[in-house]
Amino acid sequence: MSVRIRLKRTGTRNASCFRVVVMDKRSQRDGRSIEEIGFYNPNSKVENIDLERFAYWVKNGAIPSETVNDIVYRAQNGIKLADKVRKPSVSKKAQAKAEAEAKAKAEAEAKAAEEAAAKAAEAAAPAEAAPAEA
Repeated sequence: MSVRIRLKRTGTRNASCFRVVVMDKRSQRDGRSIEEIGFYNPNSKVENIDLERFAYWVKNGAIPSETVNDIVYRAQNGIKLADKVRKPSVSKKAQAKAEAEAKAKAEAEAKAAEEAAAKAAEAAAPAEAAPAEA
């Protein structure tokens, strides 16, 4: 018997909530579970898991899903899901445009710095030449 630790969906449409359960790999997502060891609510950013039972089942060969691994990692390290701030997604076009603008700005600044250095060198050259002639 292959055992997995995965999420079981509960809640209503557009208001999902999940239970972290231990169940047979072949059973349906919302089917009969062996044991419930926690819950996860992505809407209110609440998650809870019994780490002792998780460790027991992993020790006995249960394989956790990727999402359950993330929940356990946050629980072990004391990271609150509500504290995590999602970065707004940026389209590839907008990202490319921003990179092009930054590159053009950097080139303009470099050119301005070169011109300023050239003017400073020209201003210093006649001042040095005058005392030599006198």
